[in-house]
Amino acid sequence: MLVQKQVVEALMKPEAYDEEPGEIELVQTHISFVFLTRNFVYKVKKAVDLGFLDFTTLEKRRFFCEKELELNRRLCGDMYLEVVPINRSNTIKIKGEGETVEYAVKMKRIPQNRMMSKLLEENKVNVKLIEQIAEIIANFHSKAETRRAKRNHNLLPMVDPIVEANWKENFDQTKEFVGKTISMKKFKLIHERIEDFIGRNLGIFETRMAEGRVRYCHGDIHSGNIFIADRIYIFDAIEFNDRIRYSDVTADVGFLAMDLDFRKRGDLSGAFVNRYIKSSGDKELTLLLPFYKCYRAYVRGKVISFKLKDPSISDLEKDDAMKEAKAYFELAGIYAKTLS
Repeated sequence: MLVQKQVVEALMKPEAYDEEPGEIELVQTHISFVFLTRNFVYKVKKAVDLGFLDFTTLEKRRFFCEKELELNRRLCGDMYLEVVPINRSNTIKIKGEGETVEYAVKMKRIPQNRMMSKLLEENKVNVKLIEQIAEIIANFHSKAETRRAKRNHNLLPMVDPIVEANWKENFDQTKEFVGKTISMKKFKLIHERIEDFIGRNLGIFETRMAEGRVRYCHGDIHSGNIFIADRIYIFDAIEFNDRIRYSDVTADVGFLAMDLDFRKRGDLSGAFVNRYIKSSGDKELTLLLPFYKCYRAYVRGKVISFKLKDPSISDLEKDDAMKEAKAYFELAGIYAKTLS
């Protein structure tokens, strides 16, 4: 972590870049340091092990940087540029001299004010735009590899154990936040409703896989990962865990639908789902939509809760994270109550 601290400090200085960076801004997530420069973005993975991901060694971070580049070029080929080494000799510099101490994914910078989450706050997202996004996602899913092909090579297990494994991981990893960002009452409610739903609907999950609805998805489609600029960019696909990324397409649809619900835009959420169904012909996804909305809201609550343990996050940011995580868990509880 000491080396990463030095890298972060270095990348806040213009001399660390191989172009004139202009003003440098650092944005942190629970797993990344993201450096915004005038024309480019450099994303460095934090040396953390959260169970569902492991970035603890330099080689693992290099591997997942390259995988991130590969996966995100499916939807954003012109945005994801290259993986760059960060080297140390007398100074720390991108593509510099000396030993490689870190890696970063280099991307074309899109103005932050074109992020969909910002545009939603400004009431600049309409049904027509949402329907365009739905069509892009439906087309992406239609071309994505199905789990059936993978299963034939014995690379992945059946879908229902994976669904159960994802939820077990969620519950295990949120126990430490019970009483902080989620109440014990809500934790038990969601746990019981999810187990009951899975147990009574195994046939639906199996049918979905048999029909090719379990695919090599994006895994993280929400308004903070969509730019509306010269075109629509859906970026930041999950690279760090195949088990999370291989899922029913409803998991992708449910994420953005949940996100719009969270932002009190149920009208856009409904329009998005309806257009996706029309474009894909997948009418049966409504059977699992509340389940996956609950899953996505719960995951958001969990990963935002992780910020409470991050030493590089300020106390003010942790206060904001506490409030946001509670709101996502509250929404997950609402969805859980609708499961039948």
